[in-house]
Amino acid sequence: MPDQGTGGLLSPLLRRARIRAVSPHIQGRVLDIGCGTGELTRWCSENAYLGVDIDPESLAIARRKHGSFRFSEQLPNGETFDLIIGLAIIEHIKFPVRWLQTLKPLLSPGGRIILTTPHPSLEGIHRLGSRVGLFSREAAEEHETLLDGTLMAETAAEAGLAIHLRRRFLLGANQLFVLKTSADKPIGSLVP
Repeated sequence: MPDQGTGGLLSPLLRRARIRAVSPHIQGRVLDIGCGTGELTRWCSENAYLGVDIDPESLAIARRKHGSFRFSEQLPNGETFDLIIGLAIIEHIKFPVRWLQTLKPLLSPGGRIILTTPHPSLEGIHRLGSRVGLFSREAAEEHETLLDGTLMAETAAEAGLAIHLRRRFLLGANQLFVLKTSADKPIGSLVP
C-alpha cells in the first residue's frame, strides 16, 4: 500500500498523532515497520534506525528525504533492535500472530514492539471518513481486523508476547500498545 500519510485530508494529522504517541518510547536501535516516507527518522539516530516498507515509491521518497538513514524492502537478517515500531500496520496484516512471531526474534533482550492501531468501536466513522476523503480510502479498504485491548492481548499471547502498556489517543480513536516477551511482567490497562 502506498504511504498512508497522504491518502486523505486528515491523514497527515493522523500520522503526526501516531508519531507523537510513540515518540516518548523511542530509544536505542529502532526498526520502523511500514516506515512509509520515513517521518519517524526525526526522533531516531541515523546509525540506529532501519525503515522497512513494501512500497517502492514510499521508500524512494524516504531515501531522498532522509538519505543518511537506512531503508529496505525486507526485514533484516541477523540484526536485533531495542524497539520495533509499527504505526497503523497490524490492522492490515492477514495473520497478525504469525507477523508478531516474525518480529519477535528481531528484538534485543528486553526489547519492545510498539504498535498503533485504530480502535474497532470507531470503524464506521473511519469507513465513512475514507469515503468522503478525510482518511485514506486504500487504508480503510485494506483493513483485515481491528483489534481492541482484549483481542490484542490474545494475539500477543499467542505470539509469546504480552501487553505492557496500552493507552488510547486521538479522542479514543487510536490505541498504542507496548509489547514485550511474555516472560516480563505486564503493566498498564487492558480494557477494550
